[in-house]
Amino acid sequence: MLAVRGAGAALRRAWLRGAGPRRGSTTNGGTGAGGDAWLARGGAALGCPQHVVDLRSDTVTQPSEAMRRAMAQAAVGDDDYGEDPTVNELQHLAARFLGMEEALFVPTATMANLIAVMCHCQRRGAQLLLGAGAHLHVYEHGGAAQVAGVHSQALPDLPDGTFDLEQLELAVREAHGSRYHPRPELICLENTHSSAGGRVLPLAYLQQVHRLAERYGLRVHMDGARLMNAAVAQAVEPAQITQHCDSVSLCFSKGLGAPAGAVLAGRRAFVAEAWRVRKLLGGGMRQAGVLAAAARVGLEQAEATLRRDHSNARRFARGIQELKSPLCSVSLPAVETNMVMVAVTGGWPSPAELCTYMRAVSEEEVAETGHAVSVLLFPWSAHTLRAVWHRDVSAHDTELALNKLGFVARKCQERLALGLGPGPPSAAGH
Repeated sequence: MLAVRGAGAALRRAWLRGAGPRRGSTTNGGTGAGGDAWLARGGAALGCPQHVVDLRSDTVTQPSEAMRRAMAQAAVGDDDYGEDPTVNELQHLAARFLGMEEALFVPTATMANLIAVMCHCQRRGAQLLLGAGAHLHVYEHGGAAQVAGVHSQALPDLPDGTFDLEQLELAVREAHGSRYHPRPELICLENTHSSAGGRVLPLAYLQQVHRLAERYGLRVHMDGARLMNAAVAQAVEPAQITQHCDSVSLCFSKGLGAPAGAVLAGRRAFVAEAWRVRKLLGGGMRQAGVLAAAARVGLEQAEATLRRDHSNARRFARGIQELKSPLCSVSLPAVETNMVMVAVTGGWPSPAELCTYMRAVSEEEVAETGHAVSVLLFPWSAHTLRAVWHRDVSAHDTELALNKLGFVARKCQERLALGLGPGPPSAAGH
């Protein structure tokens, strides 16, 4: 399992280093797919503009016109002195949204999570319990260990992003009953759960975790980078989710579409300590109102934006089922928010190869479909690719992506039927 996860992480890093064009750009990028006419040429070589649908992540958004206006007109001051009115307004608004006493604006959700760990676990060598696939555990450079001196115990994730509560309690009880174990002080949850494909943690599960934590004197932090997606999916106020947590982070630069920023929310004393840790980590900003202004627009428009994203993601998942292609499949019940995890079956194409084919544009594609569409996807693991919807992807873009997948799947099947695949990618010297 660890080997598969490590291979998937390495694959994703390699793909990001060679990631594709910006939305709306025109390219003539070669595909290296070796001799296939349907992969041979890019948009510029075809003499027509290439439409780019970027589904790699919801972090790739461009600030909306409303955000740009708000940024240009924002009243600012020195936030390190607490004098930036736009930051203060955002913090009050976010605290109200999240049902917490106060909130603190920080540069990133990664910093928000690290601050939370450092505030809750002030004894070096304290233990943090979380899922093995949690973003905080896998993708934040081990900050809990490197910076906070906190030991993480990773529990196996279940497919829906939860972990087994009996295993959680057993880990806590073993630690409490031994002088040799690190002392557990914090449980971290991720909602929605990225590695599980944007799954939403059930409210009843959150309540059970909170009760368990209270029983053993632990605290609960929620990595709520995509918390608003969870609230929209469950049709509840965010505060109904966060009532089961002692602290929560919320990212503005994912589904909410702002260029930067996050908040960390909790009780007043917790946020006061969080301010000090933010300063320690270099997160104190000055005229940060230009960023907070965009974040506020994203927060205020979140429900409409995310509802549309979820609808488009479900449409894409249904479309994959309707293709009935032996090359790829999707579990519809697992598509709860803005992410679709596509299972790629067979030995060829691999997820990375399929992503390359979806990115490429050819004369044959334009002739057959009438469009030059480059779709950017993310090869998530050895057998899975990920697509993520956001404010810059419309229903029309979704249909174009589906049509492109249908074209690519058909061409791959034709190649396999002719006995041409899998084959070396450089067969024609490209």
